[in-house]
Amino acid sequence: MNKFSFDPQQKQKALNYAFLLLKFRLRSEKELYERLRKKKFDERIIRNALSFLKEKGFINDNYFAKAWIEWRIKKPLGIRKIKEELKLKGIDKEIIDSQIRKIKEIYREEDIVSKLAGLRISKAKGVEPYKAKQRVYAYLIRRGFSPDIVMDVVSQL
Repeated sequence: MNKFSFDPQQKQKALNYAFLLLKFRLRSEKELYERLRKKKFDERIIRNALSFLKEKGFINDNYFAKAWIEWRIKKPLGIRKIKEELKLKGIDKEIIDSQIRKIKEIYREEDIVSKLAGLRISKAKGVEPYKAKQRVYAYLIRRGFSPDIVMDVVSQL
C-alpha cells in the first residue's frame, strides 16, 4: 500500500461509526470529525469519510444549524446561548448568523422572557421581592437570554 492509499475496510468502519452516531441525532461536521479522531481513525480516512457523507447529504452544517436552533428554542433558550452552542459544534459564523436572522422573524425573545419571568416569579411565593427578582434574572441569564431584555422585563415585575 503506498502513502496515498488507505485501507477500504478502515474507511467502511469509519463510515459505519459515523452512521451509528447520526442514527441518534444530527451532528455537525466538526462533531463527527472529533468523534472519529477519538476512535483513532487515520486523518485521511476521516477526511475521506466526511467528504463522502457531505457529498451524499448525510452531513450538512447549514441544515444542522437550522434544526439545532429549532430544537433549542423549544426549551426555551436564548439566542445568545444557542449561538454559543453552535460555535462549539464548529458551525461557521456566517451560517449561524444566517439561521439566527431567519429564526428571529418568528421567535421574539421579549415575549419568551416575559412569560418565563412571570412563571418563575409566581413560584417565588414568600420570598423577598428583591431576592425573587435576582433569582429570576439569574435563571434567565443562565438560559442565554439577552441581558438587556432580561433587565427590562425583570425591572417591570
